[in-house]
Amino acid sequence: MSLLVIGATGTLGRQIVKKALDEGFSVKCLVRNFKKASFLKEWGAELVYGDLKIPDTLPPTLYGISAIVDASTSRPFDEDYHYITDLSGKLALILAAEEACIKRFIFFSILNSQQYTEIPLINFKLMIENRLKKSSLSYSIFRIGGFFQGIITQYAIPILDKQSIWITEESTNIAYIDTQDIAKLTIRSLSMPALENKTVPLVGPKIWNSWQIIQLCQKLSGQKAKISKISINLLRIFRNITKLFEWTWNISERLAFTEILTRNNNFNESMEDSYKIFKIKIEDMITLEEYLQEYFERVIKKLKLFNFQTNLSNQDITF
Repeated sequence: MSLLVIGATGTLGRQIVKKALDEGFSVKCLVRNFKKASFLKEWGAELVYGDLKIPDTLPPTLYGISAIVDASTSRPFDEDYHYITDLSGKLALILAAEEACIKRFIFFSILNSQQYTEIPLINFKLMIENRLKKSSLSYSIFRIGGFFQGIITQYAIPILDKQSIWITEESTNIAYIDTQDIAKLTIRSLSMPALENKTVPLVGPKIWNSWQIIQLCQKLSGQKAKISKISINLLRIFRNITKLFEWTWNISERLAFTEILTRNNNFNESMEDSYKIFKIKIEDMITLEEYLQEYFERVIKKLKLFNFQTNLSNQDITF
């Protein structure tokens, strides 16, 4: 089977490319910047030019392709955030896939998205889901809560750098998952008829809130976190103000995402049926404790080596 991976340079996309290549798949990656994606070519993938914002570039990239894995997304936190990437561009991609008779289309959406339709990006995800369900394509939709990798920039690095972590008293429970596990299950799903035309959750083995993650990071790093609290009511006021001006809409949506993560809801769904379909056990999934322990051990080892080399250099200067 030959794959076309959209969003191949992203946190999830690159893991899917790597796993697919390891499993012997022929992999093409839709890219806009060949230089930025050069590492994918070094791994063994073929790079093809295409841009979701330019629909005419999409059909040629589908030649010889059996399945599409769409791991791309625009985020309110990106400087080049554009709704068109997540709506118009993907609708054009689905249409091109239908015309090319693609055998399978994999799409990643957001867990509990039906509860947050007031946020444009999430609403667009739902619109794309509905378009896939009405299409002639065989599809699989995987809904995700959060990645382990996002915890590094949000919690681990600020603790190591002695910077503040902003949180509210309220905190959503999220079943974070490792992108390597998502990649493994995604590639496995391509050969599983039971997942055709299905929407299933992909979540980690345990739910975590902000306070629990901070405590875990403190324990593994041996450092105390600098915690700054913000009122959720103040957060809502800021959001309402930024909605008044077009140039602050991007900021407003960022705050909307932040507000979601401070509600006392659970970004979690049972994986019991998914485990059965994929024929795996919960023990086969990477835990957040394992992931963060490996991260902190690696970082602390590098810091010790750096300090050792710095001390040697200082001694050479002295003598």
